[in-house]
Amino acid sequence: MAGGWWEPVRAYCERTGPEVWAEPLNAVSNAAFLVAALVLWREGRGRRDATAAALTGLVAVIGVGSTLFHTLAVRWSMLADVIPIAVFIHAAFLVMVRRLLGLGAVAGVAATLAFAAAAAGFEPALSALAGTPLGPATNGSIDYAPAALALVGVGAAGLAAAPPGRRWAGRALIGLGLVFAASLGARTLDPSLCAAVPVGTHWLWHLLNAVVLYGLVRTARRLGPAGHAT
Repeated sequence: MAGGWWEPVRAYCERTGPEVWAEPLNAVSNAAFLVAALVLWREGRGRRDATAAALTGLVAVIGVGSTLFHTLAVRWSMLADVIPIAVFIHAAFLVMVRRLLGLGAVAGVAATLAFAAAAAGFEPALSALAGTPLGPATNGSIDYAPAALALVGVGAAGLAAAPPGRRWAGRALIGLGLVFAASLGARTLDPSLCAAVPVGTHWLWHLLNAVVLYGLVRTARRLGPAGHAT
């Protein structure tokens, strides 16, 4: 690996140098994840839902990992940022197809693996169709597009197939999918707006994503382990 684990990474327009505090807004805005995790923890006290508790912990880990990346800005801290996000995306998908759509353990894992495979092939397939790599053109945001589509897709499936008493969760997922799409827009536009907005728009990605993660964990908890609203 060229440059090793400590190779500098400059991915966002707020960063103009190697200093730890070169991305103040991008760094501080990660507090939104920690606040979301704290609120979720307080709301979940006394409830026996280990899955929701684990997702709450992941929200906190995402906040810490993203803070490391936006302060140290080196290759290993980038992995500390993106790996917890990927784990949360797939874990939340599994939880929702089980709790909202009522899939069993085997079917839920199979659906999650299928989603992971489709997500991995999403950017290469679209880039091949476009005849140009779409990763750089979207500032890497295309890698997260499958998660937005999954939120809307699982939500729509919940509206169509879930018992009437649980269809509220389908509407919630669709709404969260739209918020996530807006956060993707902020992430995508960050490099192209540097001249006009020197601090960039990546910090909005953090704030909006904290809302999405909070909403997902709260929805999972309300559905309950057996898929019944609580």
